[in-house]
Amino acid sequence: MTSENSWFETAVLRLADPQNQRVWSIIVSLFGDLARRPGDRLSGGALTRIIMPMGIKPEAIRVALHRLRKDGWIDSSREGRTSVHFLTDYGRTQSDRVTPRIYTRVPEVPQVWHILIAEDGGGAQTLNEMLLTDTYIGLGRLVALGSGPVPGDCEDLAGFEVTARSIPDWMQTRLYPEDLGAACTSLHRDCSALRASARPPHLTPLEVATLRTLLIHRWRRVALRHPDLPPVFQPSGWMGAACREEVFALLDTLPLPRLADLNRTA
Repeated sequence: MTSENSWFETAVLRLADPQNQRVWSIIVSLFGDLARRPGDRLSGGALTRIIMPMGIKPEAIRVALHRLRKDGWIDSSREGRTSVHFLTDYGRTQSDRVTPRIYTRVPEVPQVWHILIAEDGGGAQTLNEMLLTDTYIGLGRLVALGSGPVPGDCEDLAGFEVTARSIPDWMQTRLYPEDLGAACTSLHRDCSALRASARPPHLTPLEVATLRTLLIHRWRRVALRHPDLPPVFQPSGWMGAACREEVFALLDTLPLPRLADLNRTA
């Protein structure tokens, strides 16, 4: 076994998400990173060769693709004798919606916040609809925290602009639960360990694609779960900023491969 193969296999083991190896979710992360633009296509062979080193069998990939086609995320066609796969307009829209949260290196943290409080009934329904957006964070069944001034289109809710002076432990835990903190710390540790090791100089485009997919998939599971709030909201020992820095430092060593190279080697 060459040193290149040994490093690659170690990196695959390090970056594999211990909590979520659902194949359809990995494919969503893969397309969101490697083939998100209109017109981007990945051949079936390329897709299989990127994912198989993760310990996932071709049969599982086919089942996951079938599910994603059924859900409207992915579509497929034939180009000669080759099957190609690509994001639908719906899949691209969903991917674009979360892209800033995943790829922003230094998030902009709002300084103005407000709280909305609902009464059971119609107000609760309005609040639930607002919680479906990325703007609000639920603090309880009838309470939500949002950035910016109180909006003018929620007459059935009580709204208060707030300044965070005292954030109790229970609120910090609700915003940044222990399992999320553990996932963040674990990812920081694994990225640091890989960056400290001597990376081989000759990874193939497919190997780079495999490692990027694993890294983005695992980071996505962290980045989309925690809100970007001022430090006063964060529990002691929260590793979010340090984890983000390590993720992007490792990602910088894995430049985005060209689709033509991935499809040619498939």
